[in-house]
Amino acid sequence: MTQQTLPELLAPAGDLSSFLAGIAAGADAVYAGLKNFSARAGAENFSTTELARMVDLADQNGRKVYVAFNSMLKASDLTSAGRLIKRLQRDAHPHALIIQDIGLIDVARQAGYEGELHLSTLSNISSSRDLFAIHDRGVQRVVLPRELSIDEIRQMDEQAPHDMDFEMFIHGALCWCVSGRCYWSSYLGGKSGLRGRCVQPCRRIYRQKGREGRFFSCQDLSLDVLVKTLTGIPHVRSLKIEGRKKGPHYVYHVVTAYRMLLDSLGTENWAQAKKDAEALFGMALGRPSTHARFLPQKNIQISTPTEPTSSGMLVGKIQFEKRSGTSCPFIKPRLELLPKDLLRIGYEDEPWHDTIPVTRRTPKAGTCTLRLGKNKMPKAGVPVFLIDRREPELVRILRDWENKLENCRRVESPLVEWTPRLPAPVRGRRQPDYLVRSSLPQGRETRASRSVTTALWMSPNTVRAISRTVMPRISWWLPPVIWPEEDALWQRLVMEAIRGGATRFVCNSPWQISLFTQEAKQRSLQLTAGPFCNIANPAAVALLSSMGFESAFVSPELSRDDFLSLPKQCCLPLGMVLSGFWPVGISRHDLNLVKANETFYSPKGESFWGRNYGRNLWIYPGWPLDLSAHRQELEAAGYCFFAKLEENLPPGMPPLRRTSEFNWNGSLL
Repeated sequence: MTQQTLPELLAPAGDLSSFLAGIAAGADAVYAGLKNFSARAGAENFSTTELARMVDLADQNGRKVYVAFNSMLKASDLTSAGRLIKRLQRDAHPHALIIQDIGLIDVARQAGYEGELHLSTLSNISSSRDLFAIHDRGVQRVVLPRELSIDEIRQMDEQAPHDMDFEMFIHGALCWCVSGRCYWSSYLGGKSGLRGRCVQPCRRIYRQKGREGRFFSCQDLSLDVLVKTLTGIPHVRSLKIEGRKKGPHYVYHVVTAYRMLLDSLGTENWAQAKKDAEALFGMALGRPSTHARFLPQKNIQISTPTEPTSSGMLVGKIQFEKRSGTSCPFIKPRLELLPKDLLRIGYEDEPWHDTIPVTRRTPKAGTCTLRLGKNKMPKAGVPVFLIDRREPELVRILRDWENKLENCRRVESPLVEWTPRLPAPVRGRRQPDYLVRSSLPQGRETRASRSVTTALWMSPNTVRAISRTVMPRISWWLPPVIWPEEDALWQRLVMEAIRGGATRFVCNSPWQISLFTQEAKQRSLQLTAGPFCNIANPAAVALLSSMGFESAFVSPELSRDDFLSLPKQCCLPLGMVLSGFWPVGISRHDLNLVKANETFYSPKGESFWGRNYGRNLWIYPGWPLDLSAHRQELEAAGYCFFAKLEENLPPGMPPLRRTSEFNWNGSLL
C-alpha cells in the first residue's frame, strides 16, 4: 500500500513540545487549540502568533495544522470568536477549523476564513442521514463518535456524500457518555464539558447496594493493529489520536507506533512492525486499553470498576521521613527518574491528587523527595505514577525541531474589528408549555389543555399507541442520539407519525431535519430544535432558521444573564426546559456492576440512577431541575414556551429533598 492511499495520521498538541513531538514522529497533521474556545481548556494551548510559526513549519515539511475551535459559544462570545478567526486567517492560515458550535459555520465564513471546516465529535454526528444536512452547510469533514463499530463506519461510508471526509479516533481517552451529550460536570458545578472544562465526575468512586467502584471510569481506546481495517474505507481519511493534555513522550511514542503500522501495511515488515508498535504503546504511559465497541461481535466492558483506570506507570508509593520535626514525603522509584519527568500523586478523585515535575535525577531505588503543597498531602502508601518522560534522545529530537521552528515566519498579530451579521430578531407569541413524557400514563391517551401540549419521546410503542384523532395534538420528541443501525427505523417512524396526522416534531440534533423528506415538509410541519442541540447564541439560531426550523430550545446549561439576553438577539421564537429530570449524560455503553433503575451514590452522597431508552443508557441525577420561580422573568425576557421533562422515579429512590437551578446563579465556565 502506498503512502498516497493511506489516511492521514493526526496527532494532538496541547503545548509546543507535543506539537514538535508529533511532527518529529511522522504525523501528517497536528490539531491544537487556542487559549480560548477550545474543548481542552486544561491544555496549555497556543496564541495566534505561535500558531503562525507552527503552520509555517508544517507547510515546509508537507504537514497540516488544524485548530480546535470546538467550544459551545454563548452570545457574549460571538464577536470575540469571530475576531479571533479573522486574525487566524490573516496571520496563521491554519488548514482547518474543528468546530462544535453550529453557529461557527456561518461566523467563520463571515470572518473571512478560507480553510476547511470540520465538525467535532461534540457535534454528535452519529447517523448516516446527518451527513447530507451537514454537507449542505459546506462542512468538509466530520469527526465520528468513538462508539461506532467497524460495520457502522462502513455503513456510513457507503451512504456519505462523495466529497465528505471522515475523521475517527483510533487512540486515547474514552468518555462514558456520548460526546456532546454529557452534562455531568456542568450539572454538578458549572464546569461544562462542551466548553472544555469537564472535571470528570465519571472517574469518581460510586456505590450501589454495598457495591462500590469506578463504574464509569473508562479505559483508553487503542485500535492498535486493527487500524489496518480502516485503511480500505474510502471516506475515512484521517486517523486521530486523542491527548491534548498529554506530554511529548506520549505523543511521540503513540504517533511513532501508528506510523510504523501504517507504513508497513502490505509489506513483508508487517509482523515486525506489529511487535515494535505494541512495545511502543506499552511505553507511552497511557491507561489500560480496550477496543471498546469497534468489533461488533464482542461486547467488551470499557470500565474496570474494581481497578483504577489512570494513566501512567506505577513507580512507587508514598513514604515519610522526619526532617527537622516535619514529615517529608518521598518515594523509592522502581526505575530511574530524569529531570522534568512528570509524576502524578494518587488518582483523579482523591483530595491529594496532583502532578509534579522531577527536579533531579534519581536512580532506581534511590530517594526522590516530593515537594507537595500542604493541602495536597497524601497518606503513606498512596501510589505515584510516571505520566511523562524526558529521555535524552527525545530531548535531542525536540531540540532539533525547535531550531527549525526558530527560523519560521514570525508575525505580529494586532487586534481586528469584526461584527457578526445576523438576521433581525423576532418577538414570538406565547405558546403552550410542553409536558414531555416517555410513555402515556397507564397506557392511555391524554388530551392536552390549551396551556399545555402533551409531548412524547418518540418510539415504536408511543407512535403506535396513539390514535389518528389524538396524533395531531402530540408533540413528538426525537432522541438525542440516533445510531447508523437505527436510521431506517427512525425514517419509518417519522413517516408513520406523519401519515397518522402528526405535524409537530422536536429534533434533538440539528441534523435530524434530514429525516423529514421533501414530501413530509410540504405537509406544513412545525419543526423545533430541541434542548439537546446545545444552542446558546444567535448565530446558531440563525443557522437553524435557514435549515427550516420554526423555533428552538436553548441549552439548559446557561446562566441567568445568558438566558435573559438571548431572546432579544434571535430570529426564532425561543423556549427552554423549565423543570423536570434533565439527564447528566447519555451513553451507549452497558452498565458494569451497576443495575439500571436502582439508585447509586457519589462520594458526596448525591443520588443518581440509570435507565435504558432504546439503544442508549440515560443517567439521571436524583434531584430535578427547577427554574419555575424565574418563569415571570423569563417570559418578560421573551421566552415563548417552556418544557417539563417527566420521569417515573425508580423504586427505592430517596425522597426528593432539593431541586437544582443548574447554572442559573453561577456562570457557565
